[in-house]
Amino acid sequence: MIIPVILSGGSGSRLWPLSRELYPKQLLPLVSDRTMLQETVIRLEGLPELGQPMVICNEQHRFMVAEQLRQVGAEQATILLEPVGRNTAPAVALAALQAGAAGEDPLLLVLPADHVIRDAAAFRAAAQAGAALAEEERLVTFGIVPDKAETGYGYIKAGASLASPVPAAAFAVAAFVEKPDLATAERYVAAGDYYWNSGMFLFRASVYLEELERFAPAMLAACRKALETAQQDLDFIRVDAAAFAACPADSIDYAVMEKTAAAAVIPLAAGWSDVGSWSALWEVAQADAAGNVLVGDVLAADSRNSYLHASSRMLATVGVEDLVVVETADAVLVAGKDRVQDVKKIVEQLKRDGRGEALLHRKVNRPWGSYESIDSAERFQVKHIIVRPGATLSLQMHHHRAEHWVVVRGTARVTRGDEVLTLSENQSTYIPLGVTHRLENPGRIPLELIEVQSGSYLGEDDIVRFEDKYGR
Repeated sequence: MIIPVILSGGSGSRLWPLSRELYPKQLLPLVSDRTMLQETVIRLEGLPELGQPMVICNEQHRFMVAEQLRQVGAEQATILLEPVGRNTAPAVALAALQAGAAGEDPLLLVLPADHVIRDAAAFRAAAQAGAALAEEERLVTFGIVPDKAETGYGYIKAGASLASPVPAAAFAVAAFVEKPDLATAERYVAAGDYYWNSGMFLFRASVYLEELERFAPAMLAACRKALETAQQDLDFIRVDAAAFAACPADSIDYAVMEKTAAAAVIPLAAGWSDVGSWSALWEVAQADAAGNVLVGDVLAADSRNSYLHASSRMLATVGVEDLVVVETADAVLVAGKDRVQDVKKIVEQLKRDGRGEALLHRKVNRPWGSYESIDSAERFQVKHIIVRPGATLSLQMHHHRAEHWVVVRGTARVTRGDEVLTLSENQSTYIPLGVTHRLENPGRIPLELIEVQSGSYLGEDDIVRFEDKYGR
């Protein structure tokens, strides 16, 4: 059996302002109507002996990950929560230990959640070839056949050809090499035996754990301890925070693949991109005759070779070339296409300044629905709240603010102190400061309401929860 292990822990800061720390690129629909996480799951369909996926993500993303998996029929997936990021080697160790907990020893197909692969059939064929090698206790990686000299990727040098059990090229790994300068990258591409390091792997769970025991025993011991004391939390497996925080951080490449004698590489030409920047997204997206990628309500006059993305209003350009312009409800990015790697500097500055635009969009997803900030000032804030049918917010109270709710669509069941009210469209209620309250949607359509908050402090941390079905 092949268990897909999908790594979904990144923040994608180079794709700000669309990608935010609490709503990163793998959870966004960047190249199709489905999110990148969903595309990663869907392209696996057709692989033989495919088990339910295992997704590794952080706590803040857990409900969005679960909902997106449900939407593509993968609600039986195992979701492991990382309390802190420790890079890919410990994350995959958790997956391998969890996969072996039932006494089985499956193959693990390790995939980042945020890659684009245009030719899914070629990818599946390479995965099947990798599975055959993994059955022979090889640790397989997939090397992307380069179509240009790229300085943004690490490279894998292929060694001796391997007798693959399936009709596909396969080689022993001669070396992993770091990101090169341009002249070195050009030599690599001209040589023909260097491939981009994709960060995708396939191996038997026990073989990976044996090699990790050999080369990074402290890492494996910390992961064992973290999983031994893990707790089931709703649909999630929450590993022990203290034990996992003590785990050394390292990538699969450094911890295992560069040291093992069992590493193999299978070349892959499948329209792959890690979409690590706006220019990379421009390269994989569908452009018009002028070379522009237009997303949303965009008017481009005499503009060329640009990525133009509008989320909430019309975006118009005149006479621009080689630009990236990305508009969201609360931020606009304008960058030269050759400078998009520096977008992360803006994110770093936002974090230093304590600005929320690094973390969240104006529309914030919650397990029960979403809310969007419409207006705010020193002592008031207005939000548009949407509650999914059957969903319930926590029973809570606030020390510093009162709230006025106006129902604009659907039906609301409101707990206010000892009262329980049912409100329909155009009806409202007032929640005084310090009063315990809860909002529910008992209906079959989304509940929409306008919330007006007033008080001395309006932060989201002014919530005291007494009951919460989502375990927050």
